[in-house]
Amino acid sequence: MRYLRLIPVLTALLAWHIPQAHADSFDLSTATIADINAAFAAGSLNSERLVSLYLARIEAYDKAGPKLGSVINLNPHALEEARALDAERAKRGPRGPLHGIVVLAKDVFDTQDMPTTGGFKPLAASQPERDAFVIERLRAAGAIVLGKLNLADWYGKAAGSGSTLGGVVISPYNATKYPGASSSGSGVAAAAWLGTVTLGSDTGGSLVIPAALNAVVTIAPTRGLVSRNGMMWNSPLQEKAGPMTRSVYDAAAVLDAIAGYDPGDLTTAASFNRMPSAPYTSFVAADGLRGARIGVLREMVRPGAMHDEGRAMFERELAALARAGAIVVDPVLTGLDLSASQAGASTATYEQGIAADYYFSTLPPGAPIRSLDELLEKGGDLLEPTLRQVAALRSIDHHAPFLAAREQQIMLRDALVGLLDRFQLDALVLPYRTVTAPKQGAPFDAISRREMRNGLHAYTGLPTVLVPGGYFKADGMPFALQFFGREFSEPVLIRLASGYEAATHHRRAPSSTPALAGERFEFKQ
Repeated sequence: MRYLRLIPVLTALLAWHIPQAHADSFDLSTATIADINAAFAAGSLNSERLVSLYLARIEAYDKAGPKLGSVINLNPHALEEARALDAERAKRGPRGPLHGIVVLAKDVFDTQDMPTTGGFKPLAASQPERDAFVIERLRAAGAIVLGKLNLADWYGKAAGSGSTLGGVVISPYNATKYPGASSSGSGVAAAAWLGTVTLGSDTGGSLVIPAALNAVVTIAPTRGLVSRNGMMWNSPLQEKAGPMTRSVYDAAAVLDAIAGYDPGDLTTAASFNRMPSAPYTSFVAADGLRGARIGVLREMVRPGAMHDEGRAMFERELAALARAGAIVVDPVLTGLDLSASQAGASTATYEQGIAADYYFSTLPPGAPIRSLDELLEKGGDLLEPTLRQVAALRSIDHHAPFLAAREQQIMLRDALVGLLDRFQLDALVLPYRTVTAPKQGAPFDAISRREMRNGLHAYTGLPTVLVPGGYFKADGMPFALQFFGREFSEPVLIRLASGYEAATHHRRAPSSTPALAGERFEFKQ
């Protein structure tokens, strides 16, 4: 029965769509999955060499050099798997666009060949028996899971962007600045091109924060489009899994592999008849903004001097949308204080202990921790104090604060969908944030949290796509533009985001992790 779960992804890959690759020049720092496939087809690159190039980068920049600290574990069989996939390609052709492509996954996704730790030191040897659903899907598509990525500690006292097991994660754009959390390793590894693509997860901003702060693309999908089966999670209501990549096309290609129904996560039943018949990659379009109606969510543009530079960049990017053919409707307003409204909208606080208990119950008998009670017992001084506070909450069926937060989520969702409908919009646009990243390790006070609060996608379950939008002058840290849409509107958001990407080309590689030997070459198609 397990293999029946893979039929949808294998069927979808029969219709895989790859746009024309860049002309005969290969550069690993900018190479999309399409570019890599063109080099594969020309015989100028194979999966074994691709894995070797990424291993060299991990050694040079993650373990040495700036010591980014984004990788916790490496797959010891990656080169062997690459050779087998190369042999399969030579004999039968590629399975699809992800055949031989290298994935790095946040260490909350179960992998049957590597531990899943959440960055928590007492879980260093926690070995699941099988892959998470999305990992299984990626492997069925021919992807190589090269390793697991560091994160803001899932259960322990996080070191800002890092964990008790993996240490601090460092920004490749500015080593003194915060690179985001909790998918910090996923954002940093994507930015420094330590793999072709990375996989992250999001409870209240953990895809969008590190994507914005590392100048990479992310799709935080509609709740119910991507399974969370086999993932550590804090909130069954808010949790999302999604790609973090250096191009919109690559994010769409990953989404093609991981989206769809999973009986192990019944929220995915909502995707029935809501997914496109064509691959998500087919919606990538250089002219994707032409004729689109995009509303400016002005209530997420903050006032005050600290936001001056960010507001100026946002206005510049709105002008770029218009030049690329979009109809910019400005402003569109909910009438709410969206920052204050989000403050009481998180259900994760109340779900965290219950979610942890469920995840541990899925692990094999030999796992070091198999229940919330064991976590509390064995976590010791490393354990995040809030977990002890919520541990007594074993049922939320009639818990008034939880139910109030859920009502707040519904109110926010209805307000945003109402704007999309009232103004007949394809999407909303907003800056991810209009202040630069705080310093690494600096505590967030109440004012800072309010000024940076942007978890609308997480609280509402609606999808969003982030694209690099420039850089702050003082510290070189990235700025991002966010497209926000209706349930299951990923095709529309991909079209808009790819059009914006093509019109602006803002992403640039971090100077701290330059190209190594062999990463650039010419070839004949």
